[in-house]
Amino acid sequence: MGVPLRPLAVTARTRSSYREVAPPPALAGVLACGWHGNTGWARPLRVLPDGCADLVWDGEALSLVVTVGAPLRLWIPASSSRVGVRLRCGAAAAVLGTPMPELPAGTTPLSDVWGADARRAADTLAATSDPEVQRGVLEGLVARRGATPDRRVLAAVRALGRPVVRAGEIADELGVSERALRRHLVHAVGAGPKRLHRVRRFQRFLRRLEPLAARRTSLAEVATELGYADQSHLGRECRRLSGSSPAALVRVAEKFQTVPSPARHDQPHVPSHDRGAR
Repeated sequence: MGVPLRPLAVTARTRSSYREVAPPPALAGVLACGWHGNTGWARPLRVLPDGCADLVWDGEALSLVVTVGAPLRLWIPASSSRVGVRLRCGAAAAVLGTPMPELPAGTTPLSDVWGADARRAADTLAATSDPEVQRGVLEGLVARRGATPDRRVLAAVRALGRPVVRAGEIADELGVSERALRRHLVHAVGAGPKRLHRVRRFQRFLRRLEPLAARRTSLAEVATELGYADQSHLGRECRRLSGSSPAALVRVAEKFQTVPSPARHDQPHVPSHDRGAR
């Protein structure tokens, strides 16, 4: 699934990899990216919350994976090759045709949401091992929905990426009431403005792990830059949204030297679980 904190890991017997690609221009309004990952060896992985939803083919099943306000813990088998497409934050409800609060956090068979269309896509995916072809199948599946996300929701999601913002200010900018803003966001993302702002800010913190690991900045400076009250506030939010302290995540970045961004996972590829960062 999303970008890992560990972009490449190698053991004596196995290799892990993860790669993202831009969506087709026609789908850029609803897709954030497509991706392909090879697990390499069996391990538990942790998915960090980002408010997005992914359609994932793991070689056997076609699933929907949703994260909103807490990390997910999933087991990834050895030598698993996974292909996915990530729906933009704020676009998932329109594409899926289902209010996000009705979908459980974690993994759901896509056939539970899209029925026969998802089952036909799974049959097509099973007939090829080419990840580019498989990604094309998933993109086609999304394209057939013909979804148009609410522009007000997408604008609100962008605004909630600011370091400091008030729901009332966003509502005024969009010309809606604060109550209506919350209703639209909960429907489209599964979280209200306050919760989504916390998740978006946490994702911005993950993008700072590389400079933190390289000692080009400090946790106190990053906390101030991102609008946290202080470093302790950053620490509480980081533990709540990842299960790890900021320092533990920085140590992971130090060990693996390079951290792509934006980061969704604390270990390579696909929905991630982490044993090391605590």
